[in-house]
Amino acid sequence: MAKKKKPILKMQCGTCKKVNYFTHKTKATEGKLELKKFCPSCKKHTPHKEAKK
Repeated sequence: MAKKKKPILKMQCGTCKKVNYFTHKTKATEGKLELKKFCPSCKKHTPHKEAKK
C-alpha cells in the first residue's frame, strides 16, 4: 500500500515577501502556517507565512 505524499508549502517572509523556506504541513495544523524564521535578505528573524502555491 503506497503512502500519499504531503504537499510542499512555500514559506514567504512577511517583511520582504521573498520565498526562503519549504516545508510540509502535518494533520494537526489547521489554517495558515506561520513561523518565525531567519530571512537571509533581511538579515534578521521575521515571521514567515504560508504562501500560495
